[in-house]
Amino acid sequence: MSDTPDGIRFACQPGCTKCCDVRGYVYLTEDDLVRAARFVGLTPPEFERKYVIRFKHRLRLRKPKVGQCHFLNAQGCTIHPVKPVQCRLYPFWPELVEDRKEWAREGRFCPGIDQGPLIQIGTACEIAAEMKRAYPRLY
Repeated sequence: MSDTPDGIRFACQPGCTKCCDVRGYVYLTEDDLVRAARFVGLTPPEFERKYVIRFKHRLRLRKPKVGQCHFLNAQGCTIHPVKPVQCRLYPFWPELVEDRKEWAREGRFCPGIDQGPLIQIGTACEIAAEMKRAYPRLY
């Protein structure tokens, strides 16, 4: 982490969508699914059939044939106001916030890391804890 042992800096950079290019999948909570469905004008079952893969203990967005996400276009995230917890909290994921080396490594990819106001590490950890609550089987 940068700055001090007590804090980190982060601010989203205008026009940046690099977080949408992170390798892996976008996981959803049941609430994420309902909010996104409503936002795009579908029922939750319709949205799930079109955009979601459901496993026994987890939901994730399907990946399109081209690109990372059905909801990302040249202007950015088309469901930004209701984006999934995982997307909303990036880069405040436990694996990044709790490990200075991982935070620094992510900073090579994410231009918002080391930018903006100082965020107390306790606050960053509280934000990261929401990931653990939203996706308990991943943590």
